[in-house]
This record gives sequence, C-alpha cells and structure tokens, in this order.
Amino acid sequence: MAERGYITREIRRHQGDAVALEIDNVAEEVPVALVYNDISHAVMMATPLDLEAFAVGFSLTEGIVDSVREIYDMEVAPGCDGIEVRLRISQRAFMAMKERRRTLAGRTGCGVCGIESLALLDLVPEPLATARNIAPSAAMIRQAADALRARQHLMAATGGVHAAAWCGPDGQLRAVFEDVGRHNALDKLIGHLARARETFGDGFVFLSSRASYELVRKAARMQIPMLATISAPTSLAIRIAEQAGVRLLSFCRQDGFVEYTSPESVLASDSLVAAG
Repeated sequence: MAERGYITREIRRHQGDAVALEIDNVAEEVPVALVYNDISHAVMMATPLDLEAFAVGFSLTEGIVDSVREIYDMEVAPGCDGIEVRLRISQRAFMAMKERRRTLAGRTGCGVCGIESLALLDLVPEPLATARNIAPSAAMIRQAADALRARQHLMAATGGVHAAAWCGPDGQLRAVFEDVGRHNALDKLIGHLARARETFGDGFVFLSSRASYELVRKAARMQIPMLATISAPTSLAIRIAEQAGVRLLSFCRQDGFVEYTSPESVLASDSLVAAG
C-alpha cells in the first residue's frame, strides 16, 4: 500500500489512432475494518491515509462515542487483505453499540417499512444548539473554492478523490482531508478537528462533492452550522438540513452559490410555486 494514497501503473493512452505508453497515478482504495473492543463493527472502502482521524470521526459522526474522551486506545494494523483500526472505547459506548447492533439485526423486511419517523432511522440528529450562525457571502465561497483546489494534492495526482475542508467564517481554509469516499473525507476532517479540540461551531465545511444525506447528518451531529458543497444536494439532504438547522449551500463556485436552507427562513418545497 502506498503511503501517499495512490499507486502508479503503466497504461496505454488512446488519442484518435495513436497509442502511447504512459505511467498513471491511481487513487488507492482498500477495505478498512473498524474494530471496537475486539468486535468488528464496519468495513469501509477508503484511501489508507489519516486512518486514526478517520476512525475518530466515524466513531463520533455515527454516534458510537459521544466524545474523543471515550476512545481510550487506538491501533492501525495493516494486513494482507486490508487494514484494521482497533479501538478501545468506554464500556458505556460499547454496550450502547452492541444494543444498537442487536436492534438493527432484529428488524424484518427492508427495515424502513412501518417506521413512522426519520428519527427512528437515526437519520435526523438533534437540532443545532448553540452553533454560530455564519452568514455566507459570494466572497467567502470564492475564497474557499479557490483555496480548496490548490490544496487537493491527491486529486491533482489521480483525478479520483474527494476533499473535505474546514473553513473559518471568512472562507479561509484551515484543514483539508482527501479520500475516495466523500463521507470518509468528512470523517477524517471531523476526527482531526475533534482530536485538536477545535470548536465545531466556529466554522463551516466545504466539500468537493454533492450534498448527500449522510454528509448533512454527520455535520449536524457535530453541531457544524453550515455545509457547502460544489455539486447538487439531494432531497433528503435538504430535509435533514432543515430539521437540524444546518445552513446548506450547494453549487458553490467562484462566481456564486445556491442556498437551500438557512436559520432565517425555511425553503420548503411545498411552499414554492412552480412556474407555469
């Protein structure tokens, strides 16, 4: 496995009738097993960089632990078929994790039929409490978008990964993490911030991807007040952002952005009148 996050291989590049032998960089993707107190909980396909930050972020955003203080020890153990990240967590967190696994395993059918609330699916976190209300501006988003492109080193090498950035209220980038999975990149970023004891309410996340529901859910769980993405949101992402009080911006470019939710106004789809 390459410590730089990609491998090199010989390729044949076809341009019209011409064929050239070249060396190409390919982003690495390996199975990463997250093991809690000797029980394997999840296997994620991820880029094998910053795995301790990834494990911490995953543990927080998935509600396995309530804080980094409940993670007592951690070990990254490479193997022939992938990597194990072994965590030792508090007894409270471990028992809650086991109970959650038992409840999920006991559901029948698709697991959604008959459930009356998204909250019961653990999709919608608690609404934001005291997070700072960050007012977006075109200048802020332009600053973040320009800076993010320059900090995506693995993307520049491979063309095949996502990035998650932590930005100050002025749009200045403070940290960037990359991964083949957009949710993995966000977990790495959140894990890094948690280990550094950063205050999640004092900035916003900028993502080089679409806004899917799991990204909004992770941000809301960590009380992050604003999420900005380069591409489009999904309907469930907007719904969760509304319910959690997260300001959601998408189509963020150098020349502007689209605001889908904000603390000041609820942009509910059923309140919009279709043209024509």
